[in-house]
Amino acid sequence: MATTDGITWHFVCKTDEIEKEDVLRFDLRGKTYAVYHTPSGYYATDGLCTHEGAYLSDGLVTGEFIECPKHNARFHIPTGKVKRIPARVDLTTYPVKTEHEKIYLGLSGE
Repeated sequence: MATTDGITWHFVCKTDEIEKEDVLRFDLRGKTYAVYHTPSGYYATDGLCTHEGAYLSDGLVTGEFIECPKHNARFHIPTGKVKRIPARVDLTTYPVKTEHEKIYLGLSGE
């Protein structure tokens, strides 16, 4: 864990531990995050669907989209925007960086 410019970076996993078009659950201090490997890179969002709280890590990643496993709501991973109901509230997104084949999630205000 390191802090730069007010962001604390938390080690999530090695880059080879998450395949392209896949999602990994990451829990930290009672909150669940979802970390994705999409064709355009690595991203992170809230880990629970905003519709009924299902774990997005159990969902399906297709290209730049995550589909919730419970009611098939769909979100655009890079922006967190809802792309298909029943979800109506966007996901919060978080910064991600890779260094030395390791993925880090950035959280501000810690």
